[in-house]
Amino acid sequence: MDFIAQTEEFVKETLAGAEAGHDWWHIYRVWQTAKNIASKEEVDLLTVELAALLHDIADSKFNAGDEEVGPAKAAAFLESLGVDKERIAHVGQIILNMSFKASLGEVTYHSKELEVVQDADRLDAIGAIGIARAFSFGGYKQREFYNPAIAPNLNMSKDEYKKSAAPTINHFYEKLLLLKDKMNTATGKKLAEKRHQFMELYLEEFYREWNGG
Repeated sequence: MDFIAQTEEFVKETLAGAEAGHDWWHIYRVWQTAKNIASKEEVDLLTVELAALLHDIADSKFNAGDEEVGPAKAAAFLESLGVDKERIAHVGQIILNMSFKASLGEVTYHSKELEVVQDADRLDAIGAIGIARAFSFGGYKQREFYNPAIAPNLNMSKDEYKKSAAPTINHFYEKLLLLKDKMNTATGKKLAEKRHQFMELYLEEFYREWNGG
């Protein structure tokens, strides 16, 4: 039984019509990047692929902040395929603990597979695609691009982060520019460097144009 092919089809169907920053193509990119990183690490590839494919199957941002619905939906699907209980539990823990907001609270679960999928997801949040995703979500939430009167909150709690409605440019300072130094793997660190530099150049140009330059 091809668990990966069936999971791919399930995710495509479930996320049809999703916000562009969290749609099937986000999943696809994270999946491909996770496989790239995993090829250089000693990990269980099936667990990595399943977690990458299912990590946003029910993102809490689109489910009233409920962080349990994603792991539960993933587990129910994997059970229907006959995936072993230990792997299902592992995938659930990866989904529950991999997000940036999870890192703002206490994270007690760790695994190499979590590190790989987390790096892949964080890489899709930075660089050219990360910028596009940030403004896509900001538009979806009807947020301002930028407001000089609203300073970034650099010491947010997990709850504050979840409730934030700040302009999209603030998100660079509150999350995106922090991700380079949060990478777990050597491959993740290497890929993050170039994407981070691109974001810094983008911000320089953004402020130049904002001020008439």
